[in-house]
Amino acid sequence: MKYKCLALDMDGTLLNDEHQISSETMKWIKNATDRGVHVCLSTGRSFESALPFGEQLGLSTPMVTVNGSEVWKAPHQLHRRSLFDVQRIKELYEIAVSFDTWFWAYSVQDVYNKENWINEPLEDKEWLKFGYHTEDDDIRHQILMKLQDMGGLEITNSSPFNLEINPQGCNKATGIAEVCKLLHIEMSEVIAVGDSLNDIAAIQQCGLGVAMGNAQQQVQDVADIVVASNNDDGIVEVIKKYIFEL
Repeated sequence: MKYKCLALDMDGTLLNDEHQISSETMKWIKNATDRGVHVCLSTGRSFESALPFGEQLGLSTPMVTVNGSEVWKAPHQLHRRSLFDVQRIKELYEIAVSFDTWFWAYSVQDVYNKENWINEPLEDKEWLKFGYHTEDDDIRHQILMKLQDMGGLEITNSSPFNLEINPQGCNKATGIAEVCKLLHIEMSEVIAVGDSLNDIAAIQQCGLGVAMGNAQQQVQDVADIVVASNNDDGIVEVIKKYIFEL
């Protein structure tokens, strides 16, 4: 079997626009796991947000969460966690305030945003990811310029209207590389599927990089193949053609 692991982004990939897994996609993922393929959720979501879907699929395989800042050996078994320096979180917060834009931040303990920003010292939390959302292209570009000037950051997105920030070196590709070590397989034996900029590193570095039909154009441009959209069971297409060779 050429491919031994299927690394799936969630929003815009595994999940349709109603944030559900279709029955057809569920059926074919089960077919893949029954054949011995490791199905790994690889998401920008937190572990707590991703876990119910892993349980729905009956997965006990490793997971990559928070864009690679966490790698789980199995559900509830943390393998690796990469934290932000607290000073960086303060700087990212100040940028959000200066532009008066929507923002959020993932800590190990909770998720905070513009409406419920933390009142206690930031040092009391362990920080994983920071994000900005604005549909104003100019403001988003200005924020991006400031982030690039800071350096030492992994800057991606999970939609055309946001920016997601992780510590440099934390991305889905580095997370999947850790999963490969845990599973004793090579990156060349992994199919990575996604739709946003936070999927590009994995799509470029895995054996087969797949963009969904609804993926951002930059993602489609670097992928090996483009399949149907998240609403049209694109993952089923991947499993049938590249795992079962139907």
